[in-house]
Amino acid sequence: MGNQWIRIAGFVVAAAGLAGGCDAQSLPSTEGETLGGHRVVVAQAVRGHTAVLIAGFSKDAGDGSSAWSKAVHGDPVLQGALVYQLVMLERAPSLIRPMIKSGMRKGMSAREQEECVILTADEKLWRSYFGVDNDKEPWVSLIDAGGRVVWHGHGTARGLEPLLRQAVR
Repeated sequence: MGNQWIRIAGFVVAAAGLAGGCDAQSLPSTEGETLGGHRVVVAQAVRGHTAVLIAGFSKDAGDGSSAWSKAVHGDPVLQGALVYQLVMLERAPSLIRPMIKSGMRKGMSAREQEECVILTADEKLWRSYFGVDNDKEPWVSLIDAGGRVVWHGHGTARGLEPLLRQAVR
């Protein structure tokens, strides 16, 4: 009888995985600051909205994050989604954080600055949320208005943005 329950439980878990989408592990409620200087808690800002979160955990991932943001903004299918670029600076020494932020602001529009959120705490929680195992690439999640992750991936926008677009439909 015990093995039968294990098989049934395995079937239920497999079926749930095939159903598409998954209940999101709760977004960390870390307060960050946009490059425009405004305080924001991303978990609160996206509540009730479709949102694309693009996270970078290193300088290498930063360029890829910008490309993702441009791809999402350029795609009419994703036009209604909120977009946030999350920049993890917890590991950067606090003395150089202002220089990093200043360099990032250059060439960014006011809208882009408000979508770029600097996080200096809870990096471990954010890594867990995105499932990060390679911090040289950007990590992306599409969240529906109910807070469910309907798509996630990591890597270049060029190769993966079409998959993100399909998840919206």
